Amino acid sequence: MNSLTAIEKVHAVASMLNNKKAKDITAIEIKDLTTLGDYFVIASGSSNTQVKALCDAVEEGMTALGLEPLRKEGYQSAMWVVLDYTDVIVHIFYEKARDFYSLERLWADAPKIELNLND
Repeated sequence: MNSLTAIEKVHAVASMLNNKKAKDITAIEIKDLTTLGDYFVIASGSSNTQVKALCDAVEEGMTALGLEPLRKEGYQSAMWVVLDYTDVIVHIFYEKARDFYSLERLWADAPKIELNLND
């Protein structure tokens, strides 16, 4: 059983995404706003191929930490992939789809989490 806290998972996922050159990595705390989970990690890829590569990198990295997603949706189209790690939900968008769905605007009340990513 893995003992990472939700916030440690957020930072681990953000680091994995950053290492694969994801764009505009954001994390927000949703635990006081919904029962969906505690945090969203949101990132973009510049192509469908990169979106899949980002998804694969997160899955491989989390598996190495002993965590498997409860669900994975959207991988085939690679426009918006969701990886559900129960308390942390990862959203990886193709850039244009991210602009269209605008999760950050929908969840504007959610506090942003400071991510220390060295680009």
